[in-house]
Amino acid sequence: MAEISAGRASLAQLRSRLAAADGPAPLRSLHRDLRDDPRKGARHLAESVERRLESIRRERRRLSRLFAHRRALVAQGCRRVAGVDEVGVGPLAGPVVAAAVILNDRVELPGLDDSKKLSAPQREQLDRAIREQSLAVGIGAAAPDEIDRINILQATLRAMQRAVGALAASPDHVLVDARTIPGVVVGQTALIGGDGRDGSIAAASIVAKVHRDRLMQRYAETHPGYGLDRHMGYATAEHLDALRRLGPTPIHRRSFQPVRDAATSTS
Repeated sequence: MAEISAGRASLAQLRSRLAAADGPAPLRSLHRDLRDDPRKGARHLAESVERRLESIRRERRRLSRLFAHRRALVAQGCRRVAGVDEVGVGPLAGPVVAAAVILNDRVELPGLDDSKKLSAPQREQLDRAIREQSLAVGIGAAAPDEIDRINILQATLRAMQRAVGALAASPDHVLVDARTIPGVVVGQTALIGGDGRDGSIAAASIVAKVHRDRLMQRYAETHPGYGLDRHMGYATAEHLDALRRLGPTPIHRRSFQPVRDAATSTS
């Protein structure tokens, strides 16, 4: 039997359309063309299209749930809702970094999730999309010497406060991952596990993580031998071994026990 009947695309052409489809509209168009095609291969392609469309629907439902808190706040009259999150509480080196993000009213951010659940390329791609689809993005940080001076909790709160203060547009309400930020005069909602429960907080977690990782990659060039571009300052076996051999650098947190121990043993 010939693969192509009068006016009908070949299966190879239909497979190419499926491979090139980058959203629901071309997938639905392809599905319409396949719907009445009696060829076995076309039926298999139609099933693949249906699975892709169902995956897109599931992702949209997930994203809709992620923005439920924002929708409720908007219904109460809030026009600019900021998500705030931090990264870098646990490392032995480098700053703690916070981000505040006010997303546009309508966003298309497939794959948006807690930054810890994403690969570095996924975070980079989403960071670009978040910045393109945001009314404002603010970054705040607290350096290692500040962490040592006031403790990591207080430094984290300061970084969050600075991130909110760095926003080019003032928020009406702030959604925060598990904390209440001092000195912020608008209403706040602290959500335990917020980076996995709320889209605005998840966006902030991604922006903060990408920003901090880039800082640590630069620090790896000025402080070679520690592998900072690989572990980002966390207490991995590689990092602990380098600390024992080389001692702390100016970006290490000397109030953290492994750094104190390394400073003593190399002094």
